[in-house]
Amino acid sequence: MLSFLSTENIMQIILILATILAGAGLSVEAGLLGPLGQQVGKLWATLSIFGVGACLTFLLMLFFSPRNTLSYFSLPGWQLTGGILGPVYVVILTLATPVIGVAMTMIGVLVGQIFQSLLNDHFALFGSQHHKINKHRLIALGFIVLALGFIIWGEM
Repeated sequence: MLSFLSTENIMQIILILATILAGAGLSVEAGLLGPLGQQVGKLWATLSIFGVGACLTFLLMLFFSPRNTLSYFSLPGWQLTGGILGPVYVVILTLATPVIGVAMTMIGVLVGQIFQSLLNDHFALFGSQHHKINKHRLIALGFIVLALGFIIWGEM
């Protein structure tokens, strides 16, 4: 094995590849939600996506989750508000994808995710580790905004 590839570096590479696959999965989900929303209604499509996800999560918890986890009632309430964001995100995907397409929808989502992620890291929001915003991170955000601009420009 190459000397610069430590166990930590290999794990980081594996996790980066996993996040790329997860991102591709979000685009597949957006592609599925548009037609599903047109057939059964936007909110029913959202409910069906969450219903299937909840069933899968329940099965994973049943077989793989430790049994001695904390009670939801012992957690700070603000930590559970993230559950509100998921349905909002899926409803927006269901509404936007048929109108503006999967690519524009997902790049718009990506702009929002990267912008908010930079703020989360810089200010260590929600318990995340502190990573200062630097010129490299801002340039990366700029390229993603530029990509969105090119897609919008190509549609006009």
